[in-house]
Amino acid sequence: MDWTWYLFRFDGRINRALLWQALLIVALLAALLGVIGQVIHLISAEGALKLSLKLDFDFGLDDLFKLVDPRAYRSLASLDRTDLILKASGLALFSWIFLATAIKRLHDRDRSGWWIVLFFFLPGLFSQFADLLPKLSWILSLSLPFSILWLWGFVEMFCRPGTSGHNRFGPDPLLEIEDSSASAAPSAKRWDQSHEIEIVPPSASPPGGMHVKRGA
Repeated sequence: MDWTWYLFRFDGRINRALLWQALLIVALLAALLGVIGQVIHLISAEGALKLSLKLDFDFGLDDLFKLVDPRAYRSLASLDRTDLILKASGLALFSWIFLATAIKRLHDRDRSGWWIVLFFFLPGLFSQFADLLPKLSWILSLSLPFSILWLWGFVEMFCRPGTSGHNRFGPDPLLEIEDSSASAAPSAKRWDQSHEIEIVPPSASPPGGMHVKRGA
């Protein structure tokens, strides 16, 4: 599999298993960055050995919406340079991987990648700024349709199978997997009777008739 296309490009289609796998990859990379950050802090400690490690793996996709929230900048100001660099690089990397794989999964459902705005960005922005909105009944009632949109997007991308066969975004990824498995399997050798049996003339020795070739 082309990992560059799988994790970073937006064209083509992937199935449900590859989308779940992308989330697992993001979780493992987030844990790795958390460990790297703690190791850097231990090395840079001035003569003091820290006996306890606090591993912070809070690289969530909800952090993407904090970029447009001025209140989040106060918490970023409390981070040191190492944590800030790891946080920013991790957020950019993980958001890109999620968007690239989620859009290819929408393609597998024969939907445009712009559906990610409806399924992901609108519910996320509403959740981020819900506490700043006026406590009016009609505004509070918006939480239900946004929750439905998020649930719909989750079911659409992570649960439902892709469209069968070729669609406008490319070939069926499941068929490609089946074709590659079939081509990799060794084909059974067919027995060719004409190459292993010979007809011996009656005048020859041994007596004439049908015999198996020597060395067959």
